[in-house]
Amino acid sequence: MLQIALAVPVGSDSTLRKSVLKTSSISFSDRSWAPALSLDLKSKTNGRLQSQNVVCMSVQQANKSKVEVAPVELEDAKDPPLNLYKPKEPYTATIVSVERIVGPKAPGETCHIVIDHGGNVPYWEGQSYGVIPPGENPKKPGAPHNVRLYSIASTRYGDNFDGRTGSLCVRRAVYYDPETGKEDPSKAGVCSNFLCDSKPGDKIRITGPAGKIMLLPEDDPKATHIMIATGTGVAPYRGYLRRMFMESVPKKFEGLAWLFLGVANTDSLLYDEEFTKYLQEYPDHFRYDKALSREQKNKNGGKMYVQDKIEEYSDEIFKLLDNGAHIYFCGLKGMMPGIQDTLKRVAEERGESWEAKLSQLKKNKQWHVEVY
Repeated sequence: MLQIALAVPVGSDSTLRKSVLKTSSISFSDRSWAPALSLDLKSKTNGRLQSQNVVCMSVQQANKSKVEVAPVELEDAKDPPLNLYKPKEPYTATIVSVERIVGPKAPGETCHIVIDHGGNVPYWEGQSYGVIPPGENPKKPGAPHNVRLYSIASTRYGDNFDGRTGSLCVRRAVYYDPETGKEDPSKAGVCSNFLCDSKPGDKIRITGPAGKIMLLPEDDPKATHIMIATGTGVAPYRGYLRRMFMESVPKKFEGLAWLFLGVANTDSLLYDEEFTKYLQEYPDHFRYDKALSREQKNKNGGKMYVQDKIEEYSDEIFKLLDNGAHIYFCGLKGMMPGIQDTLKRVAEERGESWEAKLSQLKKNKQWHVEVY
């Protein structure tokens, strides 16, 4: 089909690094899909991307008319690809785009990074790529940096639906001295800063794909999937949900997907436009609950964390789990104690043993955890 690229000037701000409007419209017979829109309005300050407008990207477009994907052979494999490329022999891929996806009031910077692997490093939804940042490992002079794992934030077909890219959702790791309150660049996250500072065309060494625990079970199209994330832990769920609601794939989803996302504030929400669109288009198959710790209060008047949202719906969640629902957790490992405490308290209030219930969930392969 026809693809159109337009380059137009936007404003005259001398700090603007570039202003490019790119749009491509995809049409399949009587189906049409919303234009994929990318408006880059960023300037650099101290080497950092500063968003002048919250990004409206192809990754945040969704429409009930599903998108055709290719190559369909990616559906044929019986088992997931695993460790096709290892740290000693990584694959050299190419950065396609790096876009800030949080608003100006978000604490910290989170970027959506699209990587072109040429179809040579296929993966399944829920897997991770390893990234080896350039440079030398300070603890092992002469050796490369250690591999950093990142959950893949796209389906196996990638954001361009052609099976040639994979996307990562990365928060820039910075360190502030507790005494001076000033940022210490020497302690910044090596890999996250490399990724967030990358430019289209840059080369990147990747390994993997890795991981099986977060693979999306598709044997029952009517299954319930309860997804719990903090921050960039939403990455694998974006892949699940695009597969369920955006892409035209052979395995049609007819169940319930329920996303709980915990972030600091509204500006910190990730892929919110995309998820909200699914909610509008598939209200019988998708639910979306947000915990905004700096904007909402829990029932006790404290900050609203994701475990507080879980507690609000605890009776329903427990009933769904009793009926075979899968539950997933992804994000910083510090999220789990609060969630586990909440689930244990709720179980006890219901006259159940949480330890026995958890053991049964694990035995039934309903319990999926990937924290870092």
